[in-house]
Amino acid sequence: MSACSVALIEDGCIIASDHADIARGHAERLVPMIAGLPQGGRCGAILVDIGPGSFTGIRVGIAAARALGFAWGIAVHGYTSLALLAAADGGRADTLVAIEGGHGELFVGQYAGDPLAETMAPRSIPFDAAVAQLAALRLIGNAARRLAAAGFPAEPVDILPDARAAIHLPPALCMLSPVPFYGRGADAKPMVVA
Repeated sequence: MSACSVALIEDGCIIASDHADIARGHAERLVPMIAGLPQGGRCGAILVDIGPGSFTGIRVGIAAARALGFAWGIAVHGYTSLALLAAADGGRADTLVAIEGGHGELFVGQYAGDPLAETMAPRSIPFDAAVAQLAALRLIGNAARRLAAAGFPAEPVDILPDARAAIHLPPALCMLSPVPFYGRGADAKPMVVA
């Protein structure tokens, strides 16, 4: 996805944040965005988006978070981009989050609110299967409009991840290991040597 964002949160309040909708250049933008936060972004713990999303974007975010965590001697935890989108939407009941996954597939997850909980684990599915198999009262994410145009029965809400929504994530959804979650297997296959 095209979002690149950071937020400094203290006691459930957003102290400062930065958000950009950029197609490329996450690696060049992320560290200056962090440095632009009060005290250079120095904090007591780091939360990082572990995916699914773009391969490069996920790796850039996790590498920066783990490097800062090591340098500052603080814990680093992860959350999925799908949970963050559900939180940004207010954690409403029966929400399907769908984002473009490439190769004709979508990354999807289903969430319920009060408190926000995952009701269907994030997974990658073909676009046609999403239209045919999934139903929800609310549809959000950057694939929402495409699904609605294909006949999905929910009104679409197209939103991008924003780190500020992390304040709404319950511990079960933001204490994941800071390792990439790609949502599907690798595109590259090892060569078979005869």
